[in-house]
Amino acid sequence: MTYVLAIDQGTTSTRAILFDQNLTVVATAQEEFEQHFPASGWVEHDPADLWSTTAATCRSAIEKAGMGAEGIAAIGITNQRETTLVWDRKTGKPVHNAIVWQDRRTSEFCKALKADGFEDTVTDRTGLLLDPYFSGTKLAWILDNVDGVRARAEAGELAFGTVDTWIVWNLTGGAQHVTDATNAARTMLYDIRKGRWSKTICDRFNIPMSMLPEVRDCASDFGETRPDLFGRKIPICGIAGDQQAATVGQACFTPGMLKSTYGTGCFALLNTGDTPVVSNNRLLTTIAYQLDGKPTYALEGSIFIAGAVVQWLRDGLKIIREAKETQPLAERADPGQNVVLVPAFTGLGAPYWNAECRGAVFGLTRNSGPEELARAALQSVGFQTRDLLDAMTADWDGNSDTALRVDGGMSASDYAMQFLSDIIGAPVDRPQVLETTAMGAAWLAGQRMGIYPDQDAFARSWALDRSFTPAMDEETRATKYAAWKRAVDATIRF
Repeated sequence: MTYVLAIDQGTTSTRAILFDQNLTVVATAQEEFEQHFPASGWVEHDPADLWSTTAATCRSAIEKAGMGAEGIAAIGITNQRETTLVWDRKTGKPVHNAIVWQDRRTSEFCKALKADGFEDTVTDRTGLLLDPYFSGTKLAWILDNVDGVRARAEAGELAFGTVDTWIVWNLTGGAQHVTDATNAARTMLYDIRKGRWSKTICDRFNIPMSMLPEVRDCASDFGETRPDLFGRKIPICGIAGDQQAATVGQACFTPGMLKSTYGTGCFALLNTGDTPVVSNNRLLTTIAYQLDGKPTYALEGSIFIAGAVVQWLRDGLKIIREAKETQPLAERADPGQNVVLVPAFTGLGAPYWNAECRGAVFGLTRNSGPEELARAALQSVGFQTRDLLDAMTADWDGNSDTALRVDGGMSASDYAMQFLSDIIGAPVDRPQVLETTAMGAAWLAGQRMGIYPDQDAFARSWALDRSFTPAMDEETRATKYAAWKRAVDATIRF
């Protein structure tokens, strides 16, 4: 048994990727699922979609590889983080749709907690800020707003989980109610220094601690799949939230190493080693990964809209049919126009953390068209990344790599990556394998089973596809970034 099956459950689709003993991709399957928007700023998923697409893509990948489950040694899971589910322990039936990480419905609750001075407690224990982004207030909302749920939760009938917990529950037929330290660290309920759920925060949110899953290392025993799913039981041996899995997949094991992943959102993580660094610039302190009971910490900056801005061009404005059309459009844009797009469709993440503002476009002229909007969309990702890196530089006093390692769907765009290098004024390194998130989950599971090499050998196997170096002069860089900062300020003030 020399293959590892990685489940990559994302915000808009689920993928299953089969890796061989050399961590080479041998088969991939992917399915998109519906996004639900029941009110302005609300985003939900049907839990049944998350599970059905997981089971279907796993079976499809195995079939495409032309092999049975006999050759699969382990399963690794990576997932969209913070998305919140509650279900019945006996029946497995959810009590409500999954509330997605992008959802902003708990903004007023967060404001009230801040007004009461509770944010310092949250930040001290969890490394997070009081924002609707995280799972804790979403869980509190379900308990307070879905009929009968609180009484059932207090009676011990209900289970809470992020998406990884939901998938493991279904894979194991309800035998395991578990999560890993990286997903726990994103709930706003987990003390990242003490390595346990925070009773103080749970009490304040009025959340019964009996609902919470057991927390384990990223490489651990998470149970076995039901034999009827794939024809035999398969051990589940690795779990990490998507951004932490990408950090592992990019082999960012040394303090100072930095990666940025461009999916629906953009997430930059800076490895800070065994010390949690407190940010003075509204970044998050989080767990990068936890192995052998020892957490490795990171500073994280979260951008809510990255690849999603290209989806907006496609589905909202309908000026493109496929994402790949944005690059030729951007290259044809009028260099004399300076259109700036602030994609605050669901508020602004780090370092602004403004849940209320919404997107805006500046600098439009009568000649502005699809080309200028496509360029502004791609450039907005570079500007937002610059915001994060400037904040990280201010917080981190250790040695940092000069190069930024990138991955995710948008990293395939040469235009976007070149502009990113230009605007941050530093090299941007794109690896040969862009499936770093799935690879991180696979390595965790395979290393646990003794199939894959240790950290040092895995890090040496990282291979560069292309390095983008700055080609923009400092004056132009400063002018463009100043225009972005003015646009953000105006968006927040609106």
